[in-house]
Amino acid sequence: MSYAQRKELSGNRTMSIVLTVVVVGGLMYAIITGLAYNVIKKTASDLKTFNVEEQPPPPEQPPPPPKDMPKVPPPPMVPPPLVQTNPPPIETIQTVVRTTPPPMIPPVQSIAPPAPPAPPPPRQVQPRSLTGSLQGLFTSDDYPPSAQDNNETGTVSVQLTVGPNGRVVGCSASGATATLRDATCRIAKARARYSPAQDASGNPTTSTTSATVQWRLE
Repeated sequence: MSYAQRKELSGNRTMSIVLTVVVVGGLMYAIITGLAYNVIKKTASDLKTFNVEEQPPPPEQPPPPPKDMPKVPPPPMVPPPLVQTNPPPIETIQTVVRTTPPPMIPPVQSIAPPAPPAPPPPRQVQPRSLTGSLQGLFTSDDYPPSAQDNNETGTVSVQLTVGPNGRVVGCSASGATATLRDATCRIAKARARYSPAQDASGNPTTSTTSATVQWRLE
């Protein structure tokens, strides 16, 4: 047999095997499908649908008492023993009351009312000389020489004005001679010192006073 004939026979065999497998598979599929359909149809017809309601469980019965169990009475109640306790001694508090003597009240001394203030000194309306009389301020050495030469004598009356400081600030003279009058006013202004007069409030003020001076030759 030639190579070409063998190749042709091999191809025909393969083709026949394939056709056989296809035919056998188709038959088996048809058989299985048909049988399954009939079984399912029959099973579906045999099935009956019904509602299944779950029944509640029966109530639990209490367990029966055990048989032949002797009844034991409860034990008697025995009171606890009395425990005698000694109470603590009561502490006695002693209260000491200390009486304080009443305070000594000094005797009330009568306080004399304060003395009334001294009345103010009387208002001085005229100045007072601090060196005595005006005549005492003159000596024989004060005699004017011209008056001595002319034997001039006499009494000179003066009106003196005393300032707040007690000094003579003004002089008005009369009597005797002009020389003696001038000498009298000059010496009075230079030497006379007075305590000045006071007003209603007690302040020193200006005032006037009068005096006489005698001129005599010895």
